Amino acid sequence: MLLQPVILSGGSGTRLWPLSREKHPKQLHSLVGEQTMLQATASRLHGFQGDVTVASSPMVVCNEEYRFITAEQLRAVGVNTPSILLEPAGRNTAPALTLAALAAVQHQADSVLLVMPADHVIADQVAFHQTIQAGLSHALNGAMVTFGIVPDRPETGYGYIEVGENFDTGLVRKLKAFAEKPELSVAQAYVTSGNYLWNSGIFLMRASVWLKAIGHLNPAMLASCQQSVELAKVDCDFIRIDKESFLRCPSDSIDYAVMEKLPVSPELSIIGAVVPLNAGWSDVGAWDAVWQVSEKDSQGNVVHGDVVLEDSKNCLVMSDSRLVTCLGLEDMIVIETPDAVLVTDKKNTQNIKRIVSRLKTASYPQTENHRKVYRPWGHYDSIDNGEQFQVKRIVVKPGGRLSMQMHHHRAEHWIVVSGTALVTRGMDMMTLFANQSTYIPLGVRHRLENTGDVDLELIEVQSGSYLGEDDIVRFDDIYGRG
Repeated sequence: MLLQPVILSGGSGTRLWPLSREKHPKQLHSLVGEQTMLQATASRLHGFQGDVTVASSPMVVCNEEYRFITAEQLRAVGVNTPSILLEPAGRNTAPALTLAALAAVQHQADSVLLVMPADHVIADQVAFHQTIQAGLSHALNGAMVTFGIVPDRPETGYGYIEVGENFDTGLVRKLKAFAEKPELSVAQAYVTSGNYLWNSGIFLMRASVWLKAIGHLNPAMLASCQQSVELAKVDCDFIRIDKESFLRCPSDSIDYAVMEKLPVSPELSIIGAVVPLNAGWSDVGAWDAVWQVSEKDSQGNVVHGDVVLEDSKNCLVMSDSRLVTCLGLEDMIVIETPDAVLVTDKKNTQNIKRIVSRLKTASYPQTENHRKVYRPWGHYDSIDNGEQFQVKRIVVKPGGRLSMQMHHHRAEHWIVVSGTALVTRGMDMMTLFANQSTYIPLGVRHRLENTGDVDLELIEVQSGSYLGEDDIVRFDDIYGRG
């Protein structure tokens, strides 16, 4: 039997703004440790010694907007042939898991799916492996297994799982019920009772068992997902789910759609099981959680980047692009990015989505993308702009090639800083090296390629009446963009 990791990577992490944004969410950032959260999740089963064979690469369900950086980050940790399912739209976790289960059955017959959100921290990998092993026999025998975090405090920001008696002499307990995020007094009673665990959002089950359950409890969801997968198209690393079929799919979570209904649906003949997990877990849902799981100095501060603190304690301060100094602060969060800064008390971090909502309503671009924008060929950073001009720093990876394109409203000047650039301009082709430049007039077809072995870095100066990214007419693109 194959153990297939399934990584759900569709969240946006609104409460971690301004670092996390719609098109570059929190799982693509390094919040704890050197790896991004996605990379850490993809590496979580390395070294697993169990009764099943672990699949050579995870199956990832993610948004089409950040598909290229997802594939790039996976390759950076040795996942060279990932299966990346692209959701045309967000429909919550139950449809995402249904897509993965259908793809698994289609390509591997039946397998055991280990379903993991891409944006969690697990500090003790050995304990995690042991807990997965404890749930495997139950999953192999047809149970739906979830993992409940052993609480160390009354927490109002998490949902809870009520557990019943043990199945046997082992750790696994019967699933009794799910409980919503409680008030503090209720959370305290939950912790005191010893019969409630935090809901981790991690699951273990056979693909066929999930499909049986979702077909019984939500046949419309299964039908939409089945058609979406049947009409899917393979594009390089990506499986493009059919958009029209998937948009008809109801939206629901794994918990609501199936898990909480197991104890009251005996006709399904599917047992719900819970394995207590004590492995340094955190969903890192807000900035106070980042502070909690990070290494602190003698004053309780967590700092990243160019930060100087004086007479400050129990703060989280992150700097991405410039010096940040703090004087006389306590229990504060300060997050600096090149185009936005957040300052808040730790107790207010759950309310950051209210700020993001206001910014979205006012059409601030900082809710969608960072100043540095990743593309399949590399990235660009908009370093300056003004009336009818914009300056970008462009980095193209070796072998990277921008689309053949033209612009109706702007001309461009390219100055090579380092590397080798093959430039197509109209009917001409030229090779440029460091300190050489060229001019692309408005309306002329052009392309930029890196034919060297190192990154190509150049400065692009745009000038014209309109400088938006939608002023691009593509004629040819090796990455399949329209």
